[in-house]
Amino acid sequence: MARILCAWSPLWAISNWRRRNPSAAQASPFALIESAKGTRRLSAVDRAGRRLGLYVGQKVTDAAAIAPDLITAEAEPEADALALSALVDWCVRFSPAVAADEPDGLFLDISGVAHLWGGEEALLADFRARLMANGLAFRVAIADTPGAAWALAHYGEDGAIARPGQQIGLLAPLPPAALRLAPETAAQIDRLGLKALAQLFDIPRAPLARRFGIETLTRIDQALGRSKEALTYRRPPNPWFARLAFAEPISAPDDMARVTIDVAAKLCARLEKEGQGARRFELCFHRLDGYVAPLTIGLSLAGRDAARIAKLFAPKLETVDPGFGIEVVTLEAAEVEPVSGRQARLDSLIEAGGAEGLAPLIDRLTNRLGEDRVWKARPVESHVPEQSATPGAPMAPPLAGWDPERPRPLRLFSRPEPLELVMAPIPDDPPVQFRWRGQMHRVRRAEGPERIGEEWWRGAIEDARTTHIRDYYRVEDETGARFWLFRAGIYAPGVEAKWWLHGLFA
Repeated sequence: MARILCAWSPLWAISNWRRRNPSAAQASPFALIESAKGTRRLSAVDRAGRRLGLYVGQKVTDAAAIAPDLITAEAEPEADALALSALVDWCVRFSPAVAADEPDGLFLDISGVAHLWGGEEALLADFRARLMANGLAFRVAIADTPGAAWALAHYGEDGAIARPGQQIGLLAPLPPAALRLAPETAAQIDRLGLKALAQLFDIPRAPLARRFGIETLTRIDQALGRSKEALTYRRPPNPWFARLAFAEPISAPDDMARVTIDVAAKLCARLEKEGQGARRFELCFHRLDGYVAPLTIGLSLAGRDAARIAKLFAPKLETVDPGFGIEVVTLEAAEVEPVSGRQARLDSLIEAGGAEGLAPLIDRLTNRLGEDRVWKARPVESHVPEQSATPGAPMAPPLAGWDPERPRPLRLFSRPEPLELVMAPIPDDPPVQFRWRGQMHRVRRAEGPERIGEEWWRGAIEDARTTHIRDYYRVEDETGARFWLFRAGIYAPGVEAKWWLHGLFA
C-alpha cells in the first residue's frame, strides 16, 4: 500500500519573498499583491494580516482601509515556482518520488523508505526540522492517498498520520473543502448546511452526483482509496537509483571523488545482478543548504563498469561547489537495457580494435567535448543530398538506407560552392574543366548525370519549379582528386548554366 506525505505552506510566497529580500523590513502586517482581471488584489498575507481580517483575493484598497499600516510588495509567481522546484529536488533525500503541488505544496511517496528513519513519525520529525532550519514553516500529514494527505495537511491537525486503511476517521470531521473541490461546488455544499465530510459520506452516491456533480464522487473515491490518482513526479520513479548519506558533511575534492566511486559501485552491482546496463548516468551532490549540483554523463554503449563511470565523472567534479558541505550523494541510471555477459578475447589487440575498445574513447570525447560534437551520419529517407543524413549516436548499429549504386561523397558541404569557367561540350555532358577556389581543374574521368529534383510533394504544387532540378556528376581531375558537382536547373538556350560543387570524395 502506498504512503503519501503531503507538505503545505500557507505562507510559502511570503516566506520565499523574505528569503529573497533579507534586508526588507519585517514590520507587520505584510502582503504580496498582483493584478487579477484589471484589479489589484492580495495574493499572499502574513499571520499579522490574517489576524486583522485580510485574506487572499481581497482588493488592495479594501485591505488598506482595514490596515492603514499594511506593507505591500509585488508578487513574483515565477520566482515562487522556481523555488518550489528547487525544494522538490531537495526532497529527494527523503524519497526519490516527489511531486510539486503548485503553488505552495508538494507530495512525497514514502512507500518503503520510512524504516530508514525508524518509522514515519521519525521521518516526519526530521523533515519538519530541516524545513524549519531553513526558515520554512510547513503543515504536513501522511496518509494512504494523495487526496487524504492533502486534506489532513490543509484542514486537519498538523503532523497527522493516518494509519494504513484508517484515514476515514480522520477525514470525517473535516470540511467539504478538504476534498479539493471547485470553489463554487464547495460553496454550494456549505450553503446546504453540510459542514463535515462525514455528512457527505452518508449521502447515497446517485443523489450526491446529481446534486454536486461527478467531480465530488471522484474526489471522495480518491481520498478514500477507491480510485487511483496519478501524481506527476518531477523525477519519475526510477528503480535504478543509489544513495549514500554521510554522518558528517564532505567538501574535499578527494572525498567527492571517493564517494563517486562508492555510489557507482553500489548501483553497478545492482545492474550487474539484473543483467542490465545504462547509457546515461546522473550524479547529484546534495548540499547542506538544500542546493543540488547535478552532473550527467553518457555512454555510447550500455555499460555498468563503476570505475569507468567514475572516471568519466572525475573531470566534472571540479565544477561542483560544495558550499558548507555535502551530506547526500545520489546516482541515477537512465536508458537502461539488457547487457549480456561478454567473455574477454585472448587477443587484446583484436579487442582493442573492436567496438568495445572504441567505446571508452568515444565516451571520453563525448563527455569532454559535448554530445553534439561526436556523432555518426545516419541515413534519412530523402533523395535530396543535404537532407538524406542526420547526426546519430556514434556507436549505433548501421541502418539500411545507403544506396551503393548511388555513391555519395565523404565530405558534403553544408552549402554548395559556386564554380567558375565551367566548359562542357554539350549541355548534358559533364564539364571538361572548372575553376574552384581560384584553382583550375581539368577533368579526366566523369560519370553522370544523376538528376535529382526537389521534393515537390512536401509543399504546394504551385511552388514546384524546374529551377530546383539538379544534374549531378562525379568527376576526377588530372591529379586524381574526385568531386561531386551539379548543374542547377534544366538547360535553356541563351541562359547561362550555373554549376556548383557539393562535395568531395576520398
